[in-house]
Amino acid sequence: MRFCSIASGSSGNCIYVGSENTHVLVDTGISGKKMEAGLNSLDLTGRDLDGILITHEHSDHIKGLGVISRKYGIPIYTTGGTVDAMARTNALGKIPDEIFHEIKEDESFEIGDLTVKPFSIPHDAAQPVGYRLECEGHSVGIATDLGKYNDYIIENLQNLDALLLEANHDIRMLQVGRYPYYLKQRILGERGHLSNENAGRLLCRLLHDNMKSIFLGHLSRENNYEELAYETVCSEVTLGDNPYKSKDFRIQVAKRDLISDVVTV
Repeated sequence: MRFCSIASGSSGNCIYVGSENTHVLVDTGISGKKMEAGLNSLDLTGRDLDGILITHEHSDHIKGLGVISRKYGIPIYTTGGTVDAMARTNALGKIPDEIFHEIKEDESFEIGDLTVKPFSIPHDAAQPVGYRLECEGHSVGIATDLGKYNDYIIENLQNLDALLLEANHDIRMLQVGRYPYYLKQRILGERGHLSNENAGRLLCRLLHDNMKSIFLGHLSRENNYEELAYETVCSEVTLGDNPYKSKDFRIQVAKRDLISDVVTV
């Protein structure tokens, strides 16, 4: 399997996961041009895509969906609640009904030789999910837009080879920043976003000897910066109740506008 972030941040998210035979995107919150450029850097084009997985309907996850899905007729996989919510926004233009494939939390399905396992996430969207993707005994996970984590989330992210995990904000930057009070409360709430500290604490519950790579993603432009997210998460890992130090793992920040390193598992 290959796994990388084409873009990750509060302004737009797009992740690639694939095998030799099957290629999918998770979220399409950037322009069609940027998606194509990211795919081209992987020696792929939109014609090679076998599916698009959508986590939820917020614009930073679906901005480019209408363009790329219409252009290539790519099947779209997401929950019924997300389909309905996207239809209400009218932001995507007309997408043929037949390319939508409704999925359900905790019900696995296949796209080519990839097994996809959606799981529910606590976020202020209609029916949001994270994803675990598996192929030939290897697995990667994508967990962003989490207001909190619990045993169910932890269970779905166990024994991964690679993970893209939200480290959205620094709590102090958010609290003293210019966001209005209601927005601060939303982000800090149980259906908001994971702070750097909570990302590190969740990561402590997921680390194991065979974890090959961790991306920290979905960073806020206003309330975080790369070095702070990285140092905070690494500190939580090194000082946390687990047998590891952060230097035992390849931890890196997924860039807002640049494709990440490609992880092969």
